[in-house]
Order: sequence, then structure tokens, then C-alpha cells
Amino acid sequence: MQEVEQLGEEYQRSILDRISDSFIEFLVSIISAVRKGWREKNRSRIAEWKLMFYALNRSPPGVIGLFLVTIFVFLGIFGPYFAPYKYNYFPIFDNGDTYLSPPGQFFLLGADHFGRDLVSLLLQGARTSLVISVIVILMGVPLGILLGLVAGYFGGKIDELIMRVTDMFLAFPPLILAIAFAAVLPERISYLINNYIYLQQILLWLFALDAREAGNLSRLLAVMIAMAIVWWPGYARITRGSTLTERESLYVESAKAIGLSSAKIMAKHILPNIIGPILVYVTLDFGSVVLTEAGLSFLGLGATPPIADWGRIVYDGSQFFPKAWWLIIFPGAIVLFDVLGWNLLGDSLRDVLDPKLRRSIEFKVKRKKPKEERR
Repeated sequence: MQEVEQLGEEYQRSILDRISDSFIEFLVSIISAVRKGWREKNRSRIAEWKLMFYALNRSPPGVIGLFLVTIFVFLGIFGPYFAPYKYNYFPIFDNGDTYLSPPGQFFLLGADHFGRDLVSLLLQGARTSLVISVIVILMGVPLGILLGLVAGYFGGKIDELIMRVTDMFLAFPPLILAIAFAAVLPERISYLINNYIYLQQILLWLFALDAREAGNLSRLLAVMIAMAIVWWPGYARITRGSTLTERESLYVESAKAIGLSSAKIMAKHILPNIIGPILVYVTLDFGSVVLTEAGLSFLGLGATPPIADWGRIVYDGSQFFPKAWWLIIFPGAIVLFDVLGWNLLGDSLRDVLDPKLRRSIEFKVKRKKPKEERR
């Protein structure tokens, strides 16, 4: 709270504000431990971070979205370790012509047609969904931002070339294009994974899989690459549009006048000023990646058993519907709330990152001074 008070403003802090302040202080302490004197040089930035959280805490949809996202990220990181059983544990139950068991009979949420605990599969699937989402965003977003910055800053033939390639990708529906790449890539990727053991071990660790699933990694990697290939054009478009506006600003002209290189101007001056809309887009896209990945797995292009994936669980459940309704309802609800959380958080971040809207929210929570102090 010190940084906010040093700006001459006082705020009525709620419990959520105190939690967010503690979280920011924790981050600042980590950064300061790595970079000495960072706190003293960035007090105004720290105060701005706290004010952004104050505004977010006043948005009920934003709080709900942040709560849901936090839960799913936590489950994605630690879920496999909390699972009652391993994803590849196949207990045998005599229950007719399949090993299906309804909720409560043997397991809390029932079992699939292999007799595997659905809770364990959902927790393992959270890791699969989170890793694919993060890797797709990390692969696709920087490429789109880089191409958008270059196209918007230099213009001319470079802009035309980049944008025409972008239009070619946007001309095809992203899901159809992802299906095409995901269907072609696995055979080519399997050679890479089998010959680079370190890459194989890293992927097994990321997805919390046993070594026996190494042969199925190519399909997961193919899905990630396929989605990353079709994910960058949107970011190239939005970055280019913002860059075209910012490159005419006085601060850019001043940076050029003192001899800064184009790379430094784009990285240190233009990008920080256009990052707000991009962050909102990234947040919304996390939900889109989860939905697209589940759709590809439902179509049989993603994870294959025994690897757990939400979309694959729904597909397997559809083969036994309505008998095994729990294999559709529970995974479907998980995907619904995950995507809903990212969308709610993204919509609220749009308001928080807009200076005018954020200031109007902050004004409502400023602490009013007593009359004697105002005199």
C-alpha cells in the first residue's frame, strides 16, 4: 500500500484488495531479489498494478472469472498428483458388456468404459489442457506480435507481404486448418521425438505421463504445432493496427531523433503502449484454445487412450450415451466453466486496462477525507 499512498491517494481496501496487495508484494520481492533496486525505480508501476487489481476486484464477473481460472490453473499444475488413481490404472468391474460404472457405485463421478476413475481422468486432463494452452499461446502469440510490429512500423512492401500471408491463413476456418495440420504432422513428428530423448523426457514431464506413453506424444505435439500455426494471424492483425497508430506519436519521433534503432523503438516504446489490447486478446484466447483442443481430441486428432483429455473423454462417452451420461456431462461442464472463466476474466481486463474506465472505477473506491481535513 505504500506505493499507492505515495501517489497521494487513499483507497478503501476490501479483503480481496489486501490479498491482491500481498500477491503483488510477493512478486515484487522476487523481482527485487533478482534485480537489485528494482522496487525503488518502479514504485509508480507497482502502484499502477495495485490500482488495476482494485478495479478488477470491483468487477463481479472479473472476480468470478479469476476464481475459476485460478482453480483450473491449480488443477492443471497439481491435479495429477491429487488424483486418487493413475490415469492408466485399469480396474476390472463386472458390469454387463462394459466396465462402465455410474457415479457413486465404485467411484465418486463414475468410471469410463475401461473402468478408470473419472475424477482421476478429469484431473489428468486438466494438465493436458493447461500445457497445450500455454504452449500454443507461447508459440503463436510472439510470432503474431513480431510480424504485426514489423508490418505496422515499416509499412510499404513489407506490410503488404506480411498482411497478404496473414489473409491467406485467415481465409480458412482455423479449426479446419488445424485439423488438416494435425492429421498430417504426427508421422513427421514421431521421428523427431524418438530420436531426441531429452525432448521426449521434457514432454513426458510436462504432461505428467509415464514413459510407456512416449509413442503417443507425437499426436499431442502435432496438435500443439497445428494450433500454433493457425493462431498467430489474429495477433498480427491487432498488433499491426495499434502499431500504425503509435508510430506517428511524438515519443516515437523523439526516439528516432536521438538515434534509437528500429528494434529498440518497437520493443521498448511501441510494444509497452499497445500491450493492453493484446493481453485481453490472450486471455480470451486461452478459452478458445481449450475449446479447440477439446474439439480436435473429440474428432480423434488429439490425445489417444490411455492419455486423458477432456475432449476424448466426451467422445468415448458419446459411444455409450445415454447409458454413460456421466462421461459427457461432467467433462462437458469442466470445459464449459474453464472457457467461461477465461472469457469473464478477459472481458473484465478490457475495462481494467482501459485507463478511462479504470479511473472511473477507482474513483468510486477512493477514501473520502473528513470535512475537517478538507478544510
